[in-house]
Amino acid sequence: MHIPDGFIDGTTSLGAGVIAAGGVGGALRQSAARLKDRQIPLAGLVAAFVFVLQMLNFPVLPGMSGHLLGGALAAILMGPSVAVVVVSVVIILQAMLFADGGVSALGLNLINMAVVTTLSGWFMFRLVRAPFRPSRRAVLGASFVAATLSVVVSAVMFVVEYAIGGVGGVNLFNVLLLMAGSHLLIGIGEGFITVAVVGAVLQARPDLVFGASDLRAEGSPRLPMKRFWILAGVAAAMLVSLTVFASSNPDGLQWVAEQTGLAQEAQGSLIATSPLSNYGAAGLSDGAGRIVAAAVGMVVTFLLGWLTFTILRRRSPV
Repeated sequence: MHIPDGFIDGTTSLGAGVIAAGGVGGALRQSAARLKDRQIPLAGLVAAFVFVLQMLNFPVLPGMSGHLLGGALAAILMGPSVAVVVVSVVIILQAMLFADGGVSALGLNLINMAVVTTLSGWFMFRLVRAPFRPSRRAVLGASFVAATLSVVVSAVMFVVEYAIGGVGGVNLFNVLLLMAGSHLLIGIGEGFITVAVVGAVLQARPDLVFGASDLRAEGSPRLPMKRFWILAGVAAAMLVSLTVFASSNPDGLQWVAEQTGLAQEAQGSLIATSPLSNYGAAGLSDGAGRIVAAAVGMVVTFLLGWLTFTILRRRSPV
């Protein structure tokens, strides 16, 4: 879902950068006012998990794969404002260190994957939950719907951006049909992943799930925090090792680009010379390089997320 350089013209990309800066800036201010000190390392942990889960491309159709976007998941776990910042950290790191997503398209990717996906996911989560009494089942059901549909909303947002400043003269209606259809399938996969993660955290530490704060009867922690961190570390190591099995097929946007001819406009990343570009490592085999890239990315994302929110708290007047 990462837009490369060349799909959208410079004027539109620049305008998107300004809008993204405003959206992420607003989320930073809200996060500083709301986030508690004990939640700072948890925000870093969510950022790290979103990063590595995005590396786990899963097969969707013959010749096409999909991966988690993570906006709905982060919003349900941490709240929408914190989630926007968390996913933004991931996207910026991916562009600057791994050449995943164009530098000129960074604003577009922040809007689509950090702002739109997160806020639409949170809105749908609350909307689906509203008619039901507070329960674990309601939280998980709403998580599935929110995660699934947030991916479709993000895909449609790309089509809107392409309609405004797309290059290459590709048929817009074909792009819309293929983007919405393919990303609905990808969204279903994201829904299952989101339910699995939210369900696991609900089981271990329901007090850490922002979207389930009203579950009073189920709100008592079942694991000491120290043990929770140990289990999180084990889960992180397992996810890193699983990246070697990720599908190598194009993701939804790349597949649509190939089907419509849009791929001919891609210019690649301006920082493709990064030693970790394309989630590999120079001098290592594909599998080993991918594990190294996943491990480095997870650690750097965790530290960058932790540092970002630490600075926010220190500068907050609250």
